Amino acid sequence: MDVPVRLGAEAGSWLVRVLSGATGEDQVAIREGGAHGRRLVRAGRGARSGSAPAASPDVSGTTLITGGTGALGAHVARWLAGRGAEGLLLTGRRGPDAPGARELAAELEQLGTKVTIAACDAGDREALARLLDEHPVSAVYHAAGVLDDGVVESLTEERLARVLRPKADAADHLDELTRDLDLSAFVLFSSFAGAVGGAGQGNYAAANAHLDALAERRRAEGLPATSIAWGSWGGSGLATETEVVTERLRRGGMVPMAPESAIAALEQALIRDETHLVVAAVDWDRFGPTFVTGRPSPLLSQLPELQSLAGTAEDMETTGGALRDSLRGRTAAEREEALLALVRGHVAAVLGHGSLEAVAVNRAFREAGFDSLTAVELRNRLAAATGLTLPATLVFDHPTPAALAAHLGAELAEDGLAGGGTPQEGLDRLERALEQLGSGSPEHTRIMLRMQALVSRWRDSDEERSAGSPDSEDFDSVSDDDLFGLIGEKFGIS
Repeated sequence: MDVPVRLGAEAGSWLVRVLSGATGEDQVAIREGGAHGRRLVRAGRGARSGSAPAASPDVSGTTLITGGTGALGAHVARWLAGRGAEGLLLTGRRGPDAPGARELAAELEQLGTKVTIAACDAGDREALARLLDEHPVSAVYHAAGVLDDGVVESLTEERLARVLRPKADAADHLDELTRDLDLSAFVLFSSFAGAVGGAGQGNYAAANAHLDALAERRRAEGLPATSIAWGSWGGSGLATETEVVTERLRRGGMVPMAPESAIAALEQALIRDETHLVVAAVDWDRFGPTFVTGRPSPLLSQLPELQSLAGTAEDMETTGGALRDSLRGRTAAEREEALLALVRGHVAAVLGHGSLEAVAVNRAFREAGFDSLTAVELRNRLAAATGLTLPATLVFDHPTPAALAAHLGAELAEDGLAGGGTPQEGLDRLERALEQLGSGSPEHTRIMLRMQALVSRWRDSDEERSAGSPDSEDFDSVSDDDLFGLIGEKFGIS
């Protein structure tokens, strides 16, 4: 949610409406003039309104490419050189010492392009200013960037700065230092994460959303600007640095694009004089259901491929209902076995195992290879399968498949699973689940508090008083051993 620092009466009223859920929007910018929701729509085929389409990008003069020796920057450099670029200024923090930099320069020079490779951190305004004084440029392509993925709770000030500096700060410097130049293009390499979101990419999404906003501002001021929110590129690139990351993106519906296709889209965006465009290869059948897990998403509601997702929330309830129906009438042991198989099957899918047999029942998720991002993916899968609203910390609160399956069973029972078994069966399940939890864990603490409240109510009853149990006022003095001893006596737990 994008909210002004100071809320007036009208903006405050809109904030209340949005938070109440009355608008049905989950991504909103609130201003005094109203609340604004975003929509991802198919790009048109003509030029931007009020502009004439170009025959091809202007490659005269010297073109600056930040991150020019990286994977994406190198693709751009080859494309421009192939179009007859007069000169290219490629920058990176390591300059000519970057792997493959000299070979790239030789390749481009063979195409007739003058190439300069300079060591320059575009996030350093003074260094960038000196570079531009030495090498006047006619176009800018900002392809530099750094990833430092992690869930929001793990993002420190340093981790935010590490991502924002080369992406957002550098874009601001480029904007300020080239305003007096007659640029033919000012191209910002943004990200799908900034436009739609990405698991574990809160810092990267923010940096790229800044680029999109900068492009809009420059256009409003009559300056050239095109921001392209890229999906993942094939080969090597920020989003596909390892096979593990690539496979995770595929499972989530993000298909790596062939670099040739991405470059063709870039050229068309410039010919059409676009301001902001999302270019990505997406398997919507995979991406859509995962994206709307636990909430509707008006952002995607106008895409033809996702029209059928309008009822996804209802579909999740139906899926959860079907699961409940399949568990009704089974014994407690059968229900536990079915839920354990469900958990193990999804764990196997997330980790890329061929079958659930490869997933050990009592092995900790961290030991099995889970990180913050795969934990969110497993949460999304299980939420879709059960129809439950599950926290992002699910995997860490219930650290083994057995503990997680027991938790899902308890949640389904509380959520209306008929035939949930007798109270004794429920306590048996609780005992087995508690054996999987470490003392002092958040879930262990929550269960202890609930058990204390339960025992307190029993002790306050007439029956407990007649049995000579301690007064409720003395409850805080009861040790954990005494507490479990009392529970064992009352409910038959050894």
